[in-house]
Amino acid sequence: MSDEKHVTNELPQDSTETKGKKDQLVTQEVSLEGSVTRRTYHQYCKAAGGYILLAVVLLVFTLLVGSTAFSNWWLSHWLEQGSGNSSSSNLTANSGNISENPDLPFYQMIYGIIIVAMVLLSIVKGYTFTKVTLRASSKLHDTMFKRILGSPMSFFDTTPTGRLVNRFSKDQDEVDAVLPFNMENFLQFCLIVTFTILIICIVFPYLLIAVVVLAVIFATILYVFQRSIRQMKRMENVSRSPWISLTTSTIQGLSTIHAYDKRKQYIERFKMLSDINSNHFLLFNCGTRWLSFWLDFLSATVTLMVALFVVLSPNEAINPSLKGLTLSYTIQLTGILQFVVRLSTELEAKFTSVERLLEYITSCVSEGPRSVKGAHIPAGWPHEGAITFKNYSMRYRDNMPVVLSNLHINIKPGEKLGIVGRTGSGKSSLGVALFRLTEPAEGTILIDDVDICKLGLKDLRSQLSIIPQDPVLFIGTIRYNLDPFNNYKDEELWLALEKTYMKDTIAKLPGKLHAPVVENGENFSVGERQLMCMARALLRNSKIILLDEATASIDSETDSMIQHTIRDGFQHCTMLTIAHRINTVLESDRILVMDQGKVVEFDPPQDLIQRPNSLFASLLAAANQVNS
Repeated sequence: MSDEKHVTNELPQDSTETKGKKDQLVTQEVSLEGSVTRRTYHQYCKAAGGYILLAVVLLVFTLLVGSTAFSNWWLSHWLEQGSGNSSSSNLTANSGNISENPDLPFYQMIYGIIIVAMVLLSIVKGYTFTKVTLRASSKLHDTMFKRILGSPMSFFDTTPTGRLVNRFSKDQDEVDAVLPFNMENFLQFCLIVTFTILIICIVFPYLLIAVVVLAVIFATILYVFQRSIRQMKRMENVSRSPWISLTTSTIQGLSTIHAYDKRKQYIERFKMLSDINSNHFLLFNCGTRWLSFWLDFLSATVTLMVALFVVLSPNEAINPSLKGLTLSYTIQLTGILQFVVRLSTELEAKFTSVERLLEYITSCVSEGPRSVKGAHIPAGWPHEGAITFKNYSMRYRDNMPVVLSNLHINIKPGEKLGIVGRTGSGKSSLGVALFRLTEPAEGTILIDDVDICKLGLKDLRSQLSIIPQDPVLFIGTIRYNLDPFNNYKDEELWLALEKTYMKDTIAKLPGKLHAPVVENGENFSVGERQLMCMARALLRNSKIILLDEATASIDSETDSMIQHTIRDGFQHCTMLTIAHRINTVLESDRILVMDQGKVVEFDPPQDLIQRPNSLFASLLAAANQVNS
């Protein structure tokens, strides 16, 4: 799942934490071994509402099964009374017509009350059990979603999309639909077995010998089969993730696959991963069916022996009505007992899905808190927008090298700073550090003399604005993308669109500001998306603006107009511009030249151009040579 040290140390050695070499970004996912732990059942019970609520549900189950068993016994007792003639010399041979019994209304009333109680208890049982299991699955889903959503970016760098989709699709579906069905049957049939054994103890105690022998045999078979079936279910769960990951990546890169004519290779790989998952699924179902066969065979054998013994015994020893009840319950017991054993195996196998959800719930290490109580934040902070890096170092993960090393940078309030450097020099890492997407390895960052590492992430990020290299739009409307919290009037939105030269484009759309935006803003070009992101930043009017190669997807003519808008719209802001085109930062107040995570040059552009052996001058000369 992640190769971070602080995550790995908190997990047991046999966890599904993807293990591998420390220098490997994405490692293979492995499964747990052994039986499902008590902690998994405990966490599910807590998510369902606690043990008191579960005790109430179990009481309803017990009352329902108990009333069913009592109705069977009452019917047998009613038939045994016959016509109610107690002076009959041979009650066992002929008890008479039950319709002539003077207490007939009493027996009918009791039996009717029992039936009504059974119907009411069935309704209560269905409602309470559905609510409890739905609450448990919803709680697990919401908690996992919050933990994953609050995880640092390093988690998503090391976790393939297929693993996340697998948890939220198949595993969640098992917890939502399949697990409650198996659990309801298991609880109900366990109680039926308990009441059946109690009635057998009362009516025919010697039959308990056969029940004990049967229980020992079933327990032995369960011990042998349960481990293999449980492990095959885990293997099926794990083998599904690469299959989903391949499907997701194939859809996203379909145009590239067609361009390089790699369809055959991807189809073969898809078939291979599908076969692996299908094999595990087939083995799991074959294991459960093979267990069912042996249990059915033993149940039929025991039923035959008990039936012969009951039928061949004289009527003087056992009343015929009790014989019928005993034989009925024996057949029912042997059949239900094997069903309970099979259900217990399948139930534990299904609980491996709960186990996989809890893996992310318990092991995902969240990034910093959203807000910090007692943090001293001046009203209206930041007032000026001064930024200071003090001995700042950063790495993306604990086992990776430092990407920003011992930075000492003072950025003045309202300063326009251009950040340049070759690929991998650490330009974008400065933005990562400023938004605390990764915590520092050493040092800190001050904004207006306030240590951002002591602030909540919401308090920090809400005061900063970024125009990213890859423009981000959400499903909704144009208005929602510009102003998701409805803080601004339509006139202010149109003004921001006009400054970014998008007003005419939006005005021509049906619905205008309420025109739909599809996923990732695919109904707009990349340049239009970038301009809308810029309009969003203009609306927020933050004191600190980060432009991460913001004009990389815009043509040169529009780029020159946008640069004019940036100068006018952000003139009172501290602006950090990560340059894609060196010429776009020539008018900056100062230029920060990065190389291998360190500050190489930090001066006005005129000074750097005139300085001999300047790295910025060489970058500018190379850019001009390419353009020419």
